[in-house]
Amino acid sequence: MTLDADLSSIQEVRTALAQARDAQKKLATYSQEQIDAIVEAMSVAGMEAAERLAALAVEETGFGNVADKKAKNLFAARDVYEAMKDQRTVGIIRRDEENKVWEVAHPVGIIAGIVPSTNPTSTAMFKALIAVKAGNAIIISPHPSAATCTWEATNLMVQAAVKAGAPEGLIHCIRTPTLQATQELMKHKLTDLILATGGTQMVKAAYSSGKPAYGVGPGNVPVYIHQSADLSQAAKQLVQSKTFDYGTICASEQAMIVDESIKLQWVDALKREGAYFLDEREKEKVAAVILVNGSLNASLVGRSPHKIAEMAGITISPQTRVLIGEETKVGKAFPFSVEKLAPILAMYTAQDTQAGFGLCRELLELGGLGHTAGIHAQDQSVIEAYGKAMPASRIAVNTGTTFGGIGATTGILPSLTLGCGALGNNITSDNIGPAHLFNIKRVAFGIREMAESQRGKGEVDSAQEAVVQALSGMNISINRDEIKSIIQSVLAEMK
Repeated sequence: MTLDADLSSIQEVRTALAQARDAQKKLATYSQEQIDAIVEAMSVAGMEAAERLAALAVEETGFGNVADKKAKNLFAARDVYEAMKDQRTVGIIRRDEENKVWEVAHPVGIIAGIVPSTNPTSTAMFKALIAVKAGNAIIISPHPSAATCTWEATNLMVQAAVKAGAPEGLIHCIRTPTLQATQELMKHKLTDLILATGGTQMVKAAYSSGKPAYGVGPGNVPVYIHQSADLSQAAKQLVQSKTFDYGTICASEQAMIVDESIKLQWVDALKREGAYFLDEREKEKVAAVILVNGSLNASLVGRSPHKIAEMAGITISPQTRVLIGEETKVGKAFPFSVEKLAPILAMYTAQDTQAGFGLCRELLELGGLGHTAGIHAQDQSVIEAYGKAMPASRIAVNTGTTFGGIGATTGILPSLTLGCGALGNNITSDNIGPAHLFNIKRVAFGIREMAESQRGKGEVDSAQEAVVQALSGMNISINRDEIKSIIQSVLAEMK
């Protein structure tokens, strides 16, 4: 009898979980050096296959371009690895000798890794690397439209890990992904933690599964162009960031807010970088294809500006890298103001810094709370004020938000899963790494004695005084020492 796809995929998940449980128990006995050797081998394999996997992803999904997906794969396999390779994740990872506390890493167990279609191969490698580094097994659940390339990336990690000494069954990828399989993976009793990257509904499903989960939120990223900015550098960085892999990274810029006093110079700087400014008629046509029934048009995601122009029925120059429409209002009724995972940008004009900050907050509140915001400025006081004012977990300063947010051009942790904190209904505002995938046990030595309670003495004194007062009123002769002795005897019996 042949099982249908749903039942077959559910059984696949259950089999993978059983194998992962056994493999993780074996991995838990490995030393730091053994785990590090496995992770290094996985990293090397990912770097060597970066271009091949990029081509597979573009061919299967139609999103992005090979050159940038290769760079993204290299970021996952090389930069993430370099950032964590010396991190201790096994046994005692920290000793506080002054307070006599040892911190001991304890893996969470089996991780469910939910992978999106926009960044499939890089995210699969990233999650496998940080999971194994932290001593865990992982089962990858790919997006159905990126099933083959995600499986290829995961299988590459499997082969490299086993060859380097990892237990068989430590890393899995669902071969035939279905909604039922993903639900089974997230809710199964053997799954210990969910690492979810994907659409809002998928992240909500992860949080409602009853399991601990790290999720992400949408990134309607505003970037403020202050009058003190280096406009030439800012324009170059912003266009490079927004057009990287045709805007598929959620930390990419979605709207620019520019001070009115420098607007003309800013427009010129953007045009030199390949920006195409839409006139009102062209803007209306592009706006009409951004949303479908109130949601982002999937056919638009990760497409080139020329493909988008073709969809909208407009003509643009061959050198165009990004489409820009001027906007004045914020809201779902204004498509340019929402998150657009494509090389399309909104541009707002602010009369002053206060107005600029206000527009940035509005855009974040529309659909990017807790995620990322950017600013280009040389005035340190403005940068400081912006950092304090924005309801975002990452504030990228004088760098593209795509690269700054993931830690490629900033000093924050390199990661492809960006937490949005409580503002974005996430449990953390961190860039996710190995430290989020193990528990910390604390071995704590006694360093002081607890002061003895004075309660007994107080009780005796209070009772003695009450008895003396009562007996004096009854003209009964008895001294204080006798009263004290009687009271202590009664209290002792009560205890």
